[in-house]
Amino acid sequence: MFNKNIKLILAGLITAWSVYQFTQGNIMNGISILLLAGIFVLLYFKNEFILLAFLQLRKQNFPGAQKWLNYIKNPETALITKQQGYYNYLHGIMISQTNITQAEKYLRKAIKLGLSMDHDLAMAKLQLAGIAMTKRRKREATNLMTEAKKLDKHGMLKEQMTMMKQQMKKI
Repeated sequence: MFNKNIKLILAGLITAWSVYQFTQGNIMNGISILLLAGIFVLLYFKNEFILLAFLQLRKQNFPGAQKWLNYIKNPETALITKQQGYYNYLHGIMISQTNITQAEKYLRKAIKLGLSMDHDLAMAKLQLAGIAMTKRRKREATNLMTEAKKLDKHGMLKEQMTMMKQQMKKI
């Protein structure tokens, strides 16, 4: 795993090599090498291990997703801010199955760092609402549910929200 700055340095060096190929008259080599530099720029903004963890999570393979996330040793130096948010978001989702206190910490940090997609932010707030509900903090759970409802523009979490509202009536 490369540091985020090393990825940019590699992209710059490969771009310089591509420019050299263009000046030598090797146009196709220059284009191909420029595309290679683009891969490093893409990996700067979208971390490869987080993408692989999301792929495992889609398959409901929690140990596989955890394995890919464990390859990121120091998220502060290896990831940009949004990626750190998704790193904590993924940890929060996976740990919520076993340790809700730890999951709450990860999810709050993910919301603080920011998530780029509204439905991911809505899911994180809905998870936090569920955790607050299990800890008998009804007002906080209600506030988080209304925030999640505002963020869920496509109604993907509508079923989960109605189930949670029914459970909240019992508290």
